[in-house]
Amino acid sequence: MAAQIQAVEIGVQGADVQARLAAGEDDFLFVDVRDPVEIMFTGFTDSVHVNIPYLIVDRNAWNGERDTFQLERNPRFSAEIAAELERRGLPADTEIITLCRSGSERGEPSARYLRDNGFANARYVINGFQGDSIKDGEQAGFRLLNGWQNSGLPWSPKMNPDKIYRP
Repeated sequence: MAAQIQAVEIGVQGADVQARLAAGEDDFLFVDVRDPVEIMFTGFTDSVHVNIPYLIVDRNAWNGERDTFQLERNPRFSAEIAAELERRGLPADTEIITLCRSGSERGEPSARYLRDNGFANARYVINGFQGDSIKDGEQAGFRLLNGWQNSGLPWSPKMNPDKIYRP
């Protein structure tokens, strides 16, 4: 088996991704890995190439520990990533950059999952779309510290129907 070359660091700054896009680079795949329902309520960046959820909300299963619906890994995630790469004429060793809400629950895990499943150059956007929450004061709990949305990078409350996941 041939050795795969991996991206040096798994995390990448959102501003660096946007700079590459603005420069016209097309040698990587930028994927929003959030469930479309979440995107509908938190916002979207049309900078992503496509939305392929890593975890999908199962509205038939309740997580009592977190008081939320259960999230299940998209069983077709790897196959859908591979299909998108093929559609764009890109090989499996193409750099894939994932974006989630905060970077921690789906961004980094999705990049690691892809690396473990044959996509050696998967990375994720540090701090994700909304970033970290403020810990103290009147705005405690609000995600206003960093992330794509809070860094002046392009985003909108509206989704692009041509890029949103529809199984």
